Amino acid sequence: MPVLNIHERVLPAPESEVGALVDGLSGPDDRLWPARAWPRMRLDGPLAVGARGGHGPVRYRVVGYQPGRWVRFEFTGPRGFDGFHEFTVQPAPGGTLLRHTLAMRTHGAARLSWPLVFRWLHDALLEDGLDRGVRACGGEVPVPARWGFAVRLLRTLARRPR
Repeated sequence: MPVLNIHERVLPAPESEVGALVDGLSGPDDRLWPARAWPRMRLDGPLAVGARGGHGPVRYRVVGYQPGRWVRFEFTGPRGFDGFHEFTVQPAPGGTLLRHTLAMRTHGAARLSWPLVFRWLHDALLEDGLDRGVRACGGEVPVPARWGFAVRLLRTLARRPR
């Protein structure tokens, strides 16, 4: 099943400032990833081509990186996620567009786990991260992202002891 999932926001800052947010991903002062509420993005070294890591059960490696502009992560797990996710920084009226794109094909169990579980959590995580990015650039978020019923339920089930 092909999946194309895009989240984007115009941040009230120049490209260099928004690019610095992307460059800080997984670092000690990461101001974009919403690690207080979600599994932290971790890499086995600095953000660079070849670095491996992930967040929660999602695993990937950096396959493309242009500092301040773009980073692409190729999925290595979970099984059945064949594709990538990336952040791009582009000029936009009123600031800078920060876009996250996930493009993949699913197979096997992922044909069910993506639409029933991962998609909901992914969307909520990304919207929380974009809110965080706006605030990091000195902006205000008039309507902060809210977790819907499915996200709250899935997070509750994930915390239960097995």
